[in-house]
Amino acid sequence: MSASYLSVPAVAVISGLAAVLTGVCWPHLIGVPARKTQGATLGLVGAGAVAAAYFAPAAAMLTWLPAAVAVGVGAVFLIQLLRGTGQAHRLESIVGIISGVLVTAMGSGWVAADRLAGTDGNPGLLSVTGSAALAAVAVSLIPLPDRMAAPLGLLAGGLTSALVALVVAGVSWQAAAFSGVVIAAVVMAFRRLALSRNDASNAAGRLALGLAPVVTLGSVVYFLGRLLIS
Repeated sequence: MSASYLSVPAVAVISGLAAVLTGVCWPHLIGVPARKTQGATLGLVGAGAVAAAYFAPAAAMLTWLPAAVAVGVGAVFLIQLLRGTGQAHRLESIVGIISGVLVTAMGSGWVAADRLAGTDGNPGLLSVTGSAALAAVAVSLIPLPDRMAAPLGLLAGGLTSALVALVVAGVSWQAAAFSGVVIAAVVMAFRRLALSRNDASNAAGRLALGLAPVVTLGSVVYFLGRLLIS
């Protein structure tokens, strides 16, 4: 998010690297076979989606996102066919890797959101959403039960983004507060996912779990910007 103060290419490079890392590490997170092949596929989907968002027309910056997802899903089924019949964990591989396709492709939203803010304009959209994400992450680190952490995270996200909007031009505090609550909800959902896992993942799997909410938030931020922020 701090890269938005530099340039769109900087955001594209960082988003692309995050999407590729998430994709390569995703099979380790879900523990499926053929990790190298499927990880490479997910990495290519993430990189392709980010590149498409960077080069797409300004009026349709995520117009290639469905195509990237479709290509990724097709590649997943092709890999499973090439593995042959009777292979172990085939259903888990298909479902888990398709979810990885969606996650990595959604990272392209960071590029679209930064282009929406304007290369020489006000990156207020990313400022308010970034502050909400940081506030929610801070709450996630508190060892509280979900029934307490979830509403506290939503409150912290909405309040923090609204306060940031008061000092950032171009974003109303009402829109910022709503965006902050949505962003915080995504972060808290991933917190619940992480805590519910009987995690036996290696370092690559844990890296994917850490990067996944950051990458996913890209498209969420973009669509919030299109809906709420002028």
